[in-house]
Amino acid sequence: MPELVVISGKGGTGKTSVVASLAALAHPVVLADCNEKASNLHLVFEPRIVERSSFFGGPKARIKPGHCVACGKCKKLCRFDAVLCDGPDNGRVPQTYRIDPIACEGCGVCVQFCAEGAIEFTPAECGQWFVSETRCGLLVHARLAPGAGNSGKLVHQLRQKARELAARDGQLLLCDGSPGIGCPVIASLTGADLTLLVVDPTRSSLDGLQRVFHLCRHFGIETVVAINKWDINESLTEQIEAQAREWHLQSVGRIRYDPAVSEAQIQQKSVVEYDPAAGIAQDLRRLWESLKSRLGKNQSQSTLQHDEH
Repeated sequence: MPELVVISGKGGTGKTSVVASLAALAHPVVLADCNEKASNLHLVFEPRIVERSSFFGGPKARIKPGHCVACGKCKKLCRFDAVLCDGPDNGRVPQTYRIDPIACEGCGVCVQFCAEGAIEFTPAECGQWFVSETRCGLLVHARLAPGAGNSGKLVHQLRQKARELAARDGQLLLCDGSPGIGCPVIASLTGADLTLLVVDPTRSSLDGLQRVFHLCRHFGIETVVAINKWDINESLTEQIEAQAREWHLQSVGRIRYDPAVSEAQIQQKSVVEYDPAAGIAQDLRRLWESLKSRLGKNQSQSTLQHDEH
């Protein structure tokens, strides 16, 4: 099934609001919220959780109090100040060492050099991921534990599950990716059929567009751009479109600024559901028609290539 990934070069461009409206226009779809540091799609779609699983990130160190002799070697070697001398009495020494799980970076040095074998190194549970039912289709999303960071591993798990559901139901997979160009973004992009870059008319957004476009080009993914809130700075909008033409990056839509977006979010709706007759809703419909046409062409080419093989 086709997969559309929506990303941005920086936060705050309105990417998730655009995704919510695209989901409402394209439903039924399978949604994947891959922006777990600032996951917001569930705020719009009122999900009902039907499946939940634990997410385990990289391993963390843990000192076994009964084995610790308080030699202090782990504390001397730790470069993250994660080893603290306030552990419990174990009958051998009055105070043992313990490891702060938030400060621990999982480098494993303490495990390697502990002569007593007193340190465990096991995967840490960083949160949970869910499959939920929404009015627009299934949503695959996650909730991280406090202090836990997003990772390519988590995004990969979310997309893998979402792809299985999309293939099973024969539906479009719509991914809300993270902003920037880091590991979670790369994990959101790989293997996508089409990427939509959402920008706003600000200097920082133009700089971010350049970085994320070159990332998409590196992976050979077809990429288009849409300018959100274009009318708050028309001259910079024209500058962004001119820059996109130089890169042979096609602009597929302008989306006007409208306070109705915030009003819709308060009502837990996308703006196309909240006010279907609004000008911004028409902008988003035109954007969806352009994206749908491209996804259809990509799907036809993919089918043709598969048949040839």
